[in-house]
Amino acid sequence: MSYQVKIDVTPIYELLNSFMVYVTRRWVQSLDIGPEWIHTVDSTLKEEVRELFKEASNWPFSDYDVLFAWTALRETTSEVEPFLKELSIKSPEELWKQLQTVLPNLTIAEALRIRNQYIPLLKLWDEHYFQYLTPEHRKLIEEDSSEKELLLTKMSPDRLIDYATSGLIVEEMPGLRKIILFPTVHNRPINMYCFYEGMLLIQYPVDIPEQREDEPPISLLRLTEAISDPERLRLLRYISNQPKSLKQMSKELGQTEVMLRPHLMSLRVSGLLQTHLDQDQNEKYSLRPDGLSELNMYLESYIRI
Repeated sequence: MSYQVKIDVTPIYELLNSFMVYVTRRWVQSLDIGPEWIHTVDSTLKEEVRELFKEASNWPFSDYDVLFAWTALRETTSEVEPFLKELSIKSPEELWKQLQTVLPNLTIAEALRIRNQYIPLLKLWDEHYFQYLTPEHRKLIEEDSSEKELLLTKMSPDRLIDYATSGLIVEEMPGLRKIILFPTVHNRPINMYCFYEGMLLIQYPVDIPEQREDEPPISLLRLTEAISDPERLRLLRYISNQPKSLKQMSKELGQTEVMLRPHLMSLRVSGLLQTHLDQDQNEKYSLRPDGLSELNMYLESYIRI
């Protein structure tokens, strides 16, 4: 592999992820926090604040690529408040220049618009929601990043990516120089990735520890839920031969992509499927052998065989 892997830890990613999920409602049905989290947050916010956030739901989703890039390429601080302040006082040229190498098509005008629209809302989000979670979440992501840093000295970069993300495979991408991995809590159990010129940013989920020893671990519950559906078992059998794209599966199985996506999501977040990313940002799915081994391991550990 020609790329370097960096483990990046800062609460700024968690701030952006939680804000993005709340504002866009993306993937919320598949996240552990679920749609009820949206209602819980709404109940704590003043109406005028909710209305300001609602406006952002109509802005381009690609704006988050820019926000995450500013975070990954931050120049000084890793703390939320100083980071937001630093962005707010930069000149339009400085904002644009910081991302020129990874987002060459970004214009100065777009960089300025994104800064001016999002920074006030992110400050509000931090004030009314995020700052109350920072100590708990920060401990989780810092502990996990330390573990991944240690593992990076003991395994290959591609193996670490597969392990951290439970099955994300980065195929050969000419020009790819750096992959940044960062842990978050709000997006669990899914992965999110942003493609840039020469750089790939990958978010991977960190599970919250079980509160009671007799509770089944969340990883085991995801696995058992994934294989409890006969349709998903048949899908695993079909995929086991070779990597398949969603379009290919739809054509060969005679099912719409809309029908297949929930099954693939369940199998993917449980760790039973690998997702292959290529230079064209396409996704293919294949069986993840480690997932079957983990199912047996989690069962034996929980049942105490």
